This record gives sequence, structure tokens and C-alpha cells, in this order.
Amino acid sequence: MTKNSTELAKKISKLIIEKKGAEVRILDIRKLTTVSDYFVVCTASSDTQVKAIADHIMKETKKMDEKPWHNEGYSNLNWVLLDFVDVVAHIFLPDVRKFYNLEGLWADAEVTEVEDK
Repeated sequence: MTKNSTELAKKISKLIIEKKGAEVRILDIRKLTTVSDYFVVCTASSDTQVKAIADHIMKETKKMDEKPWHNEGYSNLNWVLLDFVDVVAHIFLPDVRKFYNLEGLWADAEVTEVEDK
């Protein structure tokens, strides 16, 4: 089991990178709300990739005794949300990410960009 939300956010971002998710960002929202600690946001190039990323996160976090409390978006695959309570992963198609603009809505959050190394 993951000891803290920071560790889980980093792990989820690495899992996204493993499936070639783009523009991966961790938004630290701890000082802004009590809803969650982090949002992990990424872009996928197709609905197939959205599903692949979400499935990979679900499979690998389960191995760590972590599973989402809630998930949404599997029916249309343009935005899948995986809610681990303290960490919420958002996997977007490009136009949907631009439309909802989470980074803009949470502009005061500390942002960490995660790159494939």
C-alpha cells in the first residue's frame, strides 16, 4: 500500500508515461482545497490510448493495494477520471483537456511537469 499521496501521484504519472501519455502534470492542490491532494493530468492521442492508460493505472495500482474509490468516463473514453481520493487521475483527449482547462481552473496549484526520461 502506498504510504502517502505524493508517492501515489508520482507512481501514477510514471504509469502514464509508460503508456506514452503526453503533457503529464501533477497539480498539488493541498493548499487550495480539502477535496484531494493532487490531480495528475495527461493527454492521450486517441480513445484507445485513453483506455490503455486508465487500464494500466488500474492494473498496476491494484498490485500496490490501491484502487480507485470511483471512476468515470469509460463509456465514451474522451476523459477518464480515476479517483483515488487523495489523488485524482485525469486522462483526456486533446480537445477535451483544452475545453475543461483544469490547469487554468487550478492556476494557483503548484505544478510539476513529468517527462519521459
